Amino acid sequence: MRIAFLTGAGMSAESGVPTFRDALTGLWSRYDAMTLATEDAFRRDPALVWGWYRWRAAMVRRARPNAGHFGIAEFVRSGHAVEVVTQNVDDLHERGGMREAIHLHGRLFASRCLDCGATREPDPIVDGLDAIVDGVRETPPACDACGGPFRPGVVWFGEALPEDAWASAVAVLGRCELLVVVGTSGLVHPAASLPRLASTRGTRVIEINPVDSAVSPLAHECLRMPAGAGIRILLERYA
Repeated sequence: MRIAFLTGAGMSAESGVPTFRDALTGLWSRYDAMTLATEDAFRRDPALVWGWYRWRAAMVRRARPNAGHFGIAEFVRSGHAVEVVTQNVDDLHERGGMREAIHLHGRLFASRCLDCGATREPDPIVDGLDAIVDGVRETPPACDACGGPFRPGVVWFGEALPEDAWASAVAVLGRCELLVVVGTSGLVHPAASLPRLASTRGTRVIEINPVDSAVSPLAHECLRMPAGAGIRILLERYA
């Protein structure tokens, strides 16, 4: 069967990765994560925003894939054609056994020059991550090509999604026979339109989420449980 998984923050929450709605700690406790994830915030205080993303990258690096990530990869070993579209910027799907995932909102372990888009190897956002615990304000490195500051390779609020990732996601949702939506609120656009795209084609939609979401009215079945437990049930059904 051709199965698509659309995953959101709830997918990584079981690995201990906090969502944007979770309270921040330490140096970051007086900030709203939503206000740090914009180009305006970065231009106002690049050291604050770069330091926060480096702290977040260090936290994700220490996290481990959970049963949900491993379960999705198990669908592949069971002979299904599996494609993953994720709103998450972490690499847990890949570390959990998927060769690739479509990252709608960019990748945390990548950075580029804010001004000219140049990249550098090794990527500066991963430099010395193992030593970062609480995080500090940190001036972003300067681009070798133009001198501009490096920024995280994620999609900030107010920015368009990467065109290639969006086109790939639409193609995936257009050809799947089953769509499993895991741990997403269904409120962040344009990603929120993808379940409806599959639904209008008559594709079966299953939601895995402990709580109701904007996806729930579109779903043929709602499994009110965390990602790992829900994916295990589907493995038992479809393997």
